[in-house]
Amino acid sequence: MSIVYPHITTSADLLKSIVRVDDLFPFLTAQEASAAALVNTRLYGVLPFWEAARRAGIHPVLGLPAALEYEDRTYPAVLYAKSDAGYRNLLKLSSALATRDREDVPDKWAAAYREGLICVLLNDGSWLPGGQDEFIRYLRTVYGQDVYGAVMRPGGVRTEVEAGFVTLCDDHGVPVIATQASRYLTKEETFAFEAASAIAQGVKLSDDERPVPPADQHVPEAEEFRSWFTDHPEWLEASARLMSECQVTVPTDQKLLPVFPLPESISAAQYLRSACEKGMAARGCTHPDYQKRLDYELTVIESMGYSDYFLIVADFVKFARDSHILTGPGRGSSAGSLVAYVLAITDVDPLVHGLLFERFLNPERVTLPDIDIDFADYRRQEVIEYVARKYGPQRTAQIITFGTLSAKAVARDVGRVFGFPPEDLETISKMIPSKPGITLADAESGSAEFRAWITENEERKKWFQTASALEGLPRNASTHAAGIILSPIPLVNVVPIEKGNEGIFMTQWPMNELEKTGLLKMDFLGLRNLTILERIRHLLNRDTGHWLDYRQLPLNDEQTYQLLAAGDTTGIFQLESEGMRRALQLIQPTGFNDIVAVNALFRPGPMDFIPLYAKRKKGEEPVRFLHPALEPILGETYGVIVYQEQIMRIASEMAGFSLGEADLLRRAVSKKKREILDDERAHFIKGATGKGYSQPVANDVYDLIVRFANYGFPKSHAVAYSLISYWLAYAKAHHPAYFYAALLSGAAGNPEKVNQLLQEAKSRHIPLLPPSVQKSGSGFRVEGGGVRFGLNAVKDVPGSAVKAILEARKTGPFDSLFHIAERISGVHFKRKSMEPLIKAGAFDDFGVDRSVLLASLEAAAKHAELVRPSEEPGLFDPAEDIFIKPKYTKASLMPDRVKLEFEKEVLGFYLSEHPLEQEKQKRGRNFLPVNKIRNCRNGQAVTVLAMVLDVKQIRTKKGEAMAFLTLQDETGETRATVFPREYAAYAPSLGDQAVIEIQGTVEFWNQKPSIICKSITF
Repeated sequence: MSIVYPHITTSADLLKSIVRVDDLFPFLTAQEASAAALVNTRLYGVLPFWEAARRAGIHPVLGLPAALEYEDRTYPAVLYAKSDAGYRNLLKLSSALATRDREDVPDKWAAAYREGLICVLLNDGSWLPGGQDEFIRYLRTVYGQDVYGAVMRPGGVRTEVEAGFVTLCDDHGVPVIATQASRYLTKEETFAFEAASAIAQGVKLSDDERPVPPADQHVPEAEEFRSWFTDHPEWLEASARLMSECQVTVPTDQKLLPVFPLPESISAAQYLRSACEKGMAARGCTHPDYQKRLDYELTVIESMGYSDYFLIVADFVKFARDSHILTGPGRGSSAGSLVAYVLAITDVDPLVHGLLFERFLNPERVTLPDIDIDFADYRRQEVIEYVARKYGPQRTAQIITFGTLSAKAVARDVGRVFGFPPEDLETISKMIPSKPGITLADAESGSAEFRAWITENEERKKWFQTASALEGLPRNASTHAAGIILSPIPLVNVVPIEKGNEGIFMTQWPMNELEKTGLLKMDFLGLRNLTILERIRHLLNRDTGHWLDYRQLPLNDEQTYQLLAAGDTTGIFQLESEGMRRALQLIQPTGFNDIVAVNALFRPGPMDFIPLYAKRKKGEEPVRFLHPALEPILGETYGVIVYQEQIMRIASEMAGFSLGEADLLRRAVSKKKREILDDERAHFIKGATGKGYSQPVANDVYDLIVRFANYGFPKSHAVAYSLISYWLAYAKAHHPAYFYAALLSGAAGNPEKVNQLLQEAKSRHIPLLPPSVQKSGSGFRVEGGGVRFGLNAVKDVPGSAVKAILEARKTGPFDSLFHIAERISGVHFKRKSMEPLIKAGAFDDFGVDRSVLLASLEAAAKHAELVRPSEEPGLFDPAEDIFIKPKYTKASLMPDRVKLEFEKEVLGFYLSEHPLEQEKQKRGRNFLPVNKIRNCRNGQAVTVLAMVLDVKQIRTKKGEAMAFLTLQDETGETRATVFPREYAAYAPSLGDQAVIEIQGTVEFWNQKPSIICKSITF
């Protein structure tokens, strides 16, 4: 008799099990198991279990644990899906429990979701004497003959309630089966599972009060399982019969595309064509080529059944635009669609930019469409809520993601439950490298120090063994950053759901499993740079009445290209890195195509061709083509293959491939498999020679395609994102004060970035105005051509206090510290809220020294409590002078040095003046500003005057001490490397805030500059 396993919980159940599917099925195969049932508390991990079982030739069964409610008591059971109807009811029941935060199943739910389910009662020790007979009779009315009793004998031990439970079943004619609730694979994993349970509960293993998991919850070997039931082998046979009765199909590869609501009198395809014709007229697309391209695209879209999809996307993008939510000009391959352009989904004209529809939707390789939309990040949720309202909460859901126990996470979590002290946990974190994909085994094998630490005592050895056993397991569930599922039918008919965020449900299955079912994911992405662009134009519109329409900007603006050619790209999307600045300075862009090319080229591999592109653009090297036929295709990139679309065009023009075939060629060749390469070569050469090209030319061109196949970048994506780069560059070139104000508001909380932006603004002679309770808004704004600090930029000032100040100011300006206290009430006027504002200079408009203001704070706070203790209007109007205003408390003037330190404390940088500015004047010599180091040549000698912010000391392989310094001057920060000989000489004086004159040479590591120290003067 083959064995079956009716109750296996897998690791997908978030630390309720540590059974990994990849380990489970080889074990079950070795036991010659015929069936296995997944029983997770939610329907997590269904598809991976199902597919693995099928591959192993083992019959999969799905069950859901349920606490059945009856007359104020609950009884433990497992509900198994007997049929497809039962499977659908499991989806609904799991969803009902998870969306309502319930653990028990009310009798109404049991009755509503009973079809196709088998109810198996568990003798898990929670059965109490009395009342069970009525409960069994009740179950018969619900599930008919599909009621069973399950006996568990973990480790072969009979429970105290077994005899009574079996008698109860026999009295009511309820068949009994044998089962074993398994939560780990082998007995040796018992302790690891205990640790996982302790992590889930947030308790230590030494805690006497912690719930200890039941013993012997491993997956028994076949003979062991049989030996537990030698007195009742018929129970094992009954288990096998029950499992074989469960015949379910988990549907995959369906086409569950959402439907756009339309009157019955018009089809989606007709409505789409009408909308496209109108959009084409609005876009001014009058050339016959547009109509021809549109007809082709619509034919493909309709044949694939995607008309509704395009209408849905166009509809929510229209909502965003009508709501003045800035959307991106496009993203990914969808920018190659004319339909997307005329529907205003994208702002990229594919005919102007030479983009190919087949790179997006290939009629010869049918895939689900994927139009990702970028929104200003702070308003993305509004669009998602619109979609949920329009299509209904039952058909809209966010997508779950599962966080796993990475090497660092599992090391710390297991360390905590072991009771390791914080310093040990910190040591562990430091010894495990912070790089993606690192495993504990990698960390241990790569570090003698880590190995020594582990083997120091037995507890650490056990810790490492336990952490290794749990590494990679799912730890927690969260929401996918961008993905939304839209379904044509209620989602619970297809996938289980649970509570999500913002009132929108979330699927219990992650993205890859949803796509296998045939549901369509749509990405609603929040892009910070769109928020910055939106902020720029709102600030500009408020001050000048001018509405900056980015979509109407000319793409030939000379000032914009001068800015880019200078590498002046701080704050410019995609173009901000040091390497990108150098690439721009090398290429000297003069047209939009240059921005597109540099965005596509600046990646490992293709960036090697940037110098070649630059030389050919400047005429320093002739542009060469393997054959004249390539010139129309590669001319825009000076003979260099930059884009995937160029590869497709070459295959189409020279070998007669359809563009769909050309896309398949591009995909195939990029895999670099010899057999595929040879097959495709023959295919290409046959096509090329058929068009009259010689075999040597065809071979050479194919070799060119192979060489660049991995390097090619989708031009559609490069064009779309280059538009955002251009918009920001244009704003910086023409409206610099508004550009910096918007960027500074977005950088609040990042002192290094704020300081960099402030120094740049200073260098452009843009006045920087301090925070002011009289003039500042919440964020940075433009005032008289200068940038005024926002009150939210001051650390430790509650947003509620800022809001109260701005609200009170609407009725008129303040005239003193005490006046503010009266008007914003004692609720908001607290010392801890106002002190940072005084230190930042926000009260300087009153003409009172900051020392006096600080000394008077206590009196002002008491005055606020007296005059207006709450936000409700007081009994007396403060303007009536019923209350005598306190006088300022006398104090000595605040020294400039203290003033600067206070500014650094509450703003993160020196606002009035950097201490080094005075020091440079004293020394009377010129020093290279830190922000100019990036423009130096490799090996160039420099002398810099800077303040030491941080010293990171390390040991060389020889055991000698050296250090990496973080240095700052008034223009920014940089790094310096001090090797052992120099460090030995200067280390005693390299303290925090030390001012040093460092001489050395510039060296670039990972495209970031550092000073190699030669000497230091203090």
